[in-house]
Amino acid sequence: MRLPLAAALTGAISAQVPAQAHAQALSCAVPREVPRPSPDLPDDRQPVRRLPIGSYTLAISWSPEYCRTARDRAASRFQCGGGSRFGFTLHGLWPDGVGKEWPQYCRPTAILPRATIRRNLCATPSAQLLQHEWAKHGTCMAGSTADRYFARSTAMYRALRFPDMDALSRRPALTVGALAEEVARANPGMRASMMRVTTTRQGWLDEIWLCADTRFRYRACPAHQGGAASSERLRIWRGPDGPR
Repeated sequence: MRLPLAAALTGAISAQVPAQAHAQALSCAVPREVPRPSPDLPDDRQPVRRLPIGSYTLAISWSPEYCRTARDRAASRFQCGGGSRFGFTLHGLWPDGVGKEWPQYCRPTAILPRATIRRNLCATPSAQLLQHEWAKHGTCMAGSTADRYFARSTAMYRALRFPDMDALSRRPALTVGALAEEVARANPGMRASMMRVTTTRQGWLDEIWLCADTRFRYRACPAHQGGAASSERLRIWRGPDGPR
């Protein structure tokens, strides 16, 4: 789930990486023709669930790790190759339920307009993921349209700041808890208890899930939220420039 960058992430954007920075693309050049996603529909494994919303999760992904393990190279070409470079990307804003189950696929949805995809591709660099997030999660937010849903999630994403991930990736004996503390320190008012860190089976950073209340204010995560233990050793893949 960087240096001060231009607020608008349309067209080509380039920047260097400082100690603390915005949660935006390191560089992003939206292609002239954006991909058209396929429909994302409920099925037996992912059924319709219309439940009350009790809270939210903002999920952000560590792009270097995603690109290291991506199986479909053609589908991830924009995110993982060419003229764009990403650090943390926006996975999505997820409505949570009152208990352990969450609402999903609350109403049918059409294919996203290309203009909507274009506006959000530098935050979530996959047209198919944008379609999925709107269909599965955004449709459950009362009164939401696709554009309102993405405006809310990208505003939360772009307001985040992060510590120097390169330096953290080189820290001996880095733990999940230490990363959470550093992220909290970079965002005034945030605490490590307001996030969960997920890792791969090999202990590499995968995502950060930030817990929020129904007014989109960050709050302590519930016990069932999951994530890796704070004492767990953590490795951060920096990219293709050498072993980690």
